[in-house]
Amino acid sequence: MAMKDSPIQPTIPFDRDGAHHGFLRLPHSRDTSAWGNLMIPITVIRNGDGPTALLTGANHGDEYEGPVALQNLAVELAPEDISGRVIIVPYMNYPAFRAGKRTSPIDGGNMNRIFPGAPDGGITAKIADYFERYLVPMADVVMDYHSGGRTLDFVPFAACHRLPDPGHEARCVAAMRAFNAPYSMTMLEIDNVGMYDTAVENQGKVFVTTELSGGGTVTAKTAGIALKGARNLLIHAGILNAAPEVGATVNLDMPDGDCFTFAEDNGMIEPLVDLGEPVQKGQVILKLWPLDRSGVPPIEVTARRSGILAARHFPGLAEMGDCLAVIGVTED
Repeated sequence: MAMKDSPIQPTIPFDRDGAHHGFLRLPHSRDTSAWGNLMIPITVIRNGDGPTALLTGANHGDEYEGPVALQNLAVELAPEDISGRVIIVPYMNYPAFRAGKRTSPIDGGNMNRIFPGAPDGGITAKIADYFERYLVPMADVVMDYHSGGRTLDFVPFAACHRLPDPGHEARCVAAMRAFNAPYSMTMLEIDNVGMYDTAVENQGKVFVTTELSGGGTVTAKTAGIALKGARNLLIHAGILNAAPEVGATVNLDMPDGDCFTFAEDNGMIEPLVDLGEPVQKGQVILKLWPLDRSGVPPIEVTARRSGILAARHFPGLAEMGDCLAVIGVTED
């Protein structure tokens, strides 16, 4: 059976030179607007033939470094600065972004777990389908910003993934290093089913992502890292005609499941190690204090491998199953 056309219609051209600011218009009938639409902001900047970069933020709606950087880029980037095309979608999961939530308040959809999506699915699946079948195929390089949202905090890193094709992985590693975040992480995902990352990589595209701090907010430092990284990536791709801004980066690896520590009880977190600090295998990295009584010793949570603390649970309370910590392994 042939796939249905997407219900999403762009209000701007993709193949005309100049800077174009508009929307991806998605029909959405609801109580407050019977013939209403979701209007997802998009910018396309084009100058002749050349590579295409697709830059996205707010895949999860409570992560703000990417949206801030991309809004700046959409204003600052002029057609005469580039050769090729830049497609900017600052708020990929627009309903989640407007609600300040990780997932969509309309259908509960997690954009980064629903690919390839479907043109006749829910709102989140329709957006994913449009990226899968229309936007990603246009691109040579794809950059998707993430940070920890309200529940996680990270050392600020750009990342790529372990891939079955060494040549494809090498191209992604080179792009990640060009982004030049304070940390550069080569990741093995513990569950990549339905991820935008996987959908892009399965199309053979160069893909870079990030985790830039978190806590459901943004800082001047992390916003600056995000914007500098986008410019550097465009330069690396041969699109932006400028000199890169390069600083030191620490290379990290996340080789296996031992990097992750999950809560096996509920409790109040007492951290014993801060982000970026070294840890040794077996070291106590945090305590979980009971929530319902005093005078009872805490549960001591230990690291399963040596490295640095690359991520931590952000809220002060943890529930069973929460990710408490991620250890990154430093590379020479």
